[in-house]
Amino acid sequence: MCGIAGIMQVNGRPLDGGLLEAMTGSLAHRGPDGEGYVLLSPDGREKPLAVIGKLSESVGVRAGRSASVGLGHRRLAVVDLTPLAHQPMGSEDGLVWITYNGEVYNAPELRRELSGLGHRFRSSSDTEVVLESYRRWGRACLARLNGMFAFALWDGRERLLFCARDRFGIKPFYYRLDRERFLFASEIKALLQDAAFRRLPNDGRVYDYLAASRQDHTTETFFQDLHQLAPGEWLAVADAGGGRPAVERGRWWSLPEGATSLTLEEAVAGTRERVEDAVRLALRADVPIGSCLSGGLDSSTIVCLMSRLLDGGGRVRTVSSCHDDRRFDERPYIRAVLAHTGASNDAVFPDAAQLFDDLPRILWHQEEPFGGTSILAQWAVMQAAGRAGVKVLLDGQGADELLCGYPGYLGSRVADLLRAGRVLSAASEWTAWRRRHGGWPPTAVAGVVRGLLPAGPVRWLRSRILGDSAWLNRQFVRTCRAADCARNGASPDRDGVLAAHLARSLTEDLPALLHYEDRNSMAFSVEARVPFLDHRLVEWLVRLPAEFKLRHGQTKVVLREAMTGILPESVRTRTDKMGFVTPEDRWLRRDLKTQIEGLLASDRFRSRPYWQADAIREQYRRYCEGRAAIRPAVWRWVNLEEWLRRFCD
Repeated sequence: MCGIAGIMQVNGRPLDGGLLEAMTGSLAHRGPDGEGYVLLSPDGREKPLAVIGKLSESVGVRAGRSASVGLGHRRLAVVDLTPLAHQPMGSEDGLVWITYNGEVYNAPELRRELSGLGHRFRSSSDTEVVLESYRRWGRACLARLNGMFAFALWDGRERLLFCARDRFGIKPFYYRLDRERFLFASEIKALLQDAAFRRLPNDGRVYDYLAASRQDHTTETFFQDLHQLAPGEWLAVADAGGGRPAVERGRWWSLPEGATSLTLEEAVAGTRERVEDAVRLALRADVPIGSCLSGGLDSSTIVCLMSRLLDGGGRVRTVSSCHDDRRFDERPYIRAVLAHTGASNDAVFPDAAQLFDDLPRILWHQEEPFGGTSILAQWAVMQAAGRAGVKVLLDGQGADELLCGYPGYLGSRVADLLRAGRVLSAASEWTAWRRRHGGWPPTAVAGVVRGLLPAGPVRWLRSRILGDSAWLNRQFVRTCRAADCARNGASPDRDGVLAAHLARSLTEDLPALLHYEDRNSMAFSVEARVPFLDHRLVEWLVRLPAEFKLRHGQTKVVLREAMTGILPESVRTRTDKMGFVTPEDRWLRRDLKTQIEGLLASDRFRSRPYWQADAIREQYRRYCEGRAAIRPAVWRWVNLEEWLRRFCD
């Protein structure tokens, strides 16, 4: 896991080496184990100049002054800790160079295949496997890679820069294109090193965040003119002549469609086999490895499988977020997993005041506003892992989106049954959920409405219920709403409401969660791996029938059955769901009330064009008195204002 950056200059001028070094240096937290560069001349008149260490301190840097392509790299050594795995890495003939961030878990198998085809390897790194895979198969190599990755590769044979991002967007890739240059990096802050770039908020994305709590659902960012590669997308940049870059892009992976015809027993066996193999591959590392452990089904599955697969190879080290408030504390389930596996555990207790004081630093790493205080709890977990010397941490991200883990999926399932005329089945599912969970969650009610009504009335109803029409600036809303309607006016696809909901979760909602995880972990030089997003497992689970995921009020049916005998029964059969929870209402209503009131009353907050400040203060007063259920909106006000101050003011 690393940080990557680069510049391609196409107007005949040499690239700015100082900017390239500043971009790469801003990513030092992603790669504290090494720094490197390569300067390239696309016309081939000069040999590539590879630099180990700082570019400005290289005695040979003068020789690369005419270079117009530069790649930078910060290394976090996880697989092959030797200098042979240093990056940027070049092919033996010097024609192809790569700067790469990620892990390809099936690299040993690909190395054997490529060796049989005559390729020679100097290292045992997965970076070299990606490089040689591209040399052998070109862009088709992407489909062979099982892992998380983002990379940029200079192909001197085609005289182009080829960039790609993994199927789900686990690893980030940001870029900026102007009339003369293409710049890219693992994080936005690297692109902000360019003094010529004006930091202006992207009002369309701000509207999506304030009105619908959405982020990372498009290739745009919160900054005007800064973009990201979409999950499963590639991009190629070449000199079009006349001093302008030519950009070609395309998708190399999409979710499979259609349902399989399997018995539940077959689905259970196939799921167990694929989950176990995904965890097995994710254990490949040459450094200490551990896992997050919330006590929920997903993280507990990973910890229990790690314990079985290591088979005496050492205790599994886990890190957990805990709370003294029993409503948000999962320690009874955590203790059950620890007793079952013999794993060790470091528990952290997130503190509201401390995390609020840390918010500017957290935002600096997150780079964009985020969805709630659960991200602060995750930050505390990653910080503890980094302090404990754990370089790789497995996590259960993605299972909820694959297996109907959130209550809102119940509404989509019921809507499907109602649309099919199966009223009794819909009533049975609804009643079973209440019997098992003790109530009907608002997100499930919203899911039924969303599945049965057109998008326009749903948006209107949602706005009235949440009350955002009372505090959003009307002119701001009018400016942004037309584009929002064009984006979100599509009806559910032919596969049904639940299928569309799950696809939307995986392609539009999950990227934001992966964004949070990547930034929080890499802030402490920790590589976070997500076995549930092994593409073989994803492609299997998305095609399973809905009733194998959500049935009789029970979520994740097939995974629960697959983990029989592997998980403690108290965890396997638990019905409540928490995750990285925090006592958010208490924090926002009481613990942080003084800080929030001060922020809402400030001149800077009142001057923003996005909201009506007096209305917001009144809404917050009602919220603190328990007369308004607007907790998510309160966090968005605070977080967006802090982001604007950190990056744009």
